[in-house]
Amino acid sequence: MLLVDAVFINNGGGLVLLRYLVEYFEAEFNDVFYLFDDRTKLYFENIPDTRKKFISNSIVERHNFYIMNKSTFKSVFCFGNLPPTINLNAKVLVYFHQLLFLNIPKNFSFKNKFIYFLKQNVLNFIKNNADVWLVQSESVKSEFSKKYLDGEVGRVIKLPFYPELNFSGYNVNRVKHSFLYVSNSSPHKNHYKLIESFCLAYDEVYKGGLTVTVPDTDKNLCEFIQKKIDLGYPIKNVGFIDREKLTELYLSHEYFIFPSLAESFGLGLAEAIDGGCKIIASDLKYTYEVCEPSLVFDPMSRDSIQIAIVTAIQNELPYAKKLIENDLSKIMQLLVD
Repeated sequence: MLLVDAVFINNGGGLVLLRYLVEYFEAEFNDVFYLFDDRTKLYFENIPDTRKKFISNSIVERHNFYIMNKSTFKSVFCFGNLPPTINLNAKVLVYFHQLLFLNIPKNFSFKNKFIYFLKQNVLNFIKNNADVWLVQSESVKSEFSKKYLDGEVGRVIKLPFYPELNFSGYNVNRVKHSFLYVSNSSPHKNHYKLIESFCLAYDEVYKGGLTVTVPDTDKNLCEFIQKKIDLGYPIKNVGFIDREKLTELYLSHEYFIFPSLAESFGLGLAEAIDGGCKIIASDLKYTYEVCEPSLVFDPMSRDSIQIAIVTAIQNELPYAKKLIENDLSKIMQLLVD
């Protein structure tokens, strides 16, 4: 039996990839058991209760599950950065996609720095419980190997994948000078600096509009956005958007702007290119792993983001070019080999 352990995935791009992964495994495997975060129950109702278990995203609860089932599974696929807390007599693959386990941004609060420092130490302690590590880019492969595996790249495989949206059959007008940022509101997503920069750019050229997808659970950021809206800035927060409804967002915007400080992949970049958006993104490694962007900026600099927005409004930028592969079948091959 195969175990898919996704205890640490409950929102954002990780949840999008997990749902795609589960759909694929359900079609290709006959005997899969899933360990989910209990906040994701709504998304996996179709899986029989005999083949799934929901727990809190707690290291302790997860550890107890492995203690109780240490001889149950022949293969284990951990989709969420951390291998099992115990050494199993099974083939263990871990999909690593959290850059904050590699580098913690300097502008993080002390609390967030401390949290990720602890998480890094946990990973370092249990890293040898994994046989193979899967990552989404060459840069992550290199950095992960250096930090956790003494430079041993042989145990790390680059294997990006993402569910492609279907953009056919839509009749949507693309709004000139419109900017879109599809993302959750984690601190490294850099929303505050983006919004401040957009407002400065609008004060300069009085053109453009910005759409973001900040969930209402982030009350501080939602209040910050509303204050800018009340001041007359053309910003729209559409809140959390179901994946099925993202298509029209991409098709209706000219630019996809991506100021994130850390990404293992950058799912939105790939989706936006498929949806015909031009790409304005952080001048960081992850951007160039996914695409050749239309324009880049320094995500740490409010002025740099402002200049990029003004440049996009005042000039005709080239379209971005997607560079990544998308082959989920390789994971299945690794699990059965």
